[in-house]
Amino acid sequence: MNFINPFIGMFWDIAPIIAMIFVFQLLILKQKIPNIKQVLFGLLMVWVGLTFFMLGLEKALFPLGRLMAEQLTSLDFLGKEELFWFDYYWVYIFAACIGFATTIAEPSLLAVAIKANQVSGGSVKAWPLRIAVAIGVAIGIALGSYRIVVGVPLHYFILTGYLIVIIQTYFAPKQIIALAYDTGGVTTSTVTVPLVAALGLGLASTIEGRNPLIDGFGLIAFASLFPIMSVLAYVQLKHLINK
Repeated sequence: MNFINPFIGMFWDIAPIIAMIFVFQLLILKQKIPNIKQVLFGLLMVWVGLTFFMLGLEKALFPLGRLMAEQLTSLDFLGKEELFWFDYYWVYIFAACIGFATTIAEPSLLAVAIKANQVSGGSVKAWPLRIAVAIGVAIGIALGSYRIVVGVPLHYFILTGYLIVIIQTYFAPKQIIALAYDTGGVTTSTVTVPLVAALGLGLASTIEGRNPLIDGFGLIAFASLFPIMSVLAYVQLKHLINK
């Protein structure tokens, strides 16, 4: 496995970020960087960690996503020669499970849930919030997989989804709206995006008549949209029960 080239390439990817921080700290703010050895060691760990992460995506997650898509859509597994959208139910189940599991493991969502619990004085519970978001991602990824199977244009789903979100926003408690919208962003982070992208590209590559560029992408949009809907629905339901 060639580690040197990705290691050097990752340096040039993160160098602008590091340079901007040092420029602002030393030239604009004109302050010394405290604990410089610790900071430099941390930057080195980020550099090494991101390199291994990208290698892991290339060597494991993307091939696994394609492999799972190939196996779940193969005629031998499905046992049929002529397939319809409902014959791919294992694909939808797998997609929902992947969406739920990766969201629960998402560090960004955990951080937001903990902060939401703190600033709300405990009224927003971390675990129910994470589960509500995970359910939204699971539904979104399953529906996005269905879109790839049937070949329906992406914008039909996204426009309809955001119309529902707008209606929910009008009726939702105002103090939860911003948090609900943020949960849609934090789900599409380190853990979720690679696996979801791999699944989408794998499905589009294995289902006849699908274009990986046109149909393979778009699952991440579902993973961003549906958590907003699920969190708003959870809060509205909780509000009705407590009345």
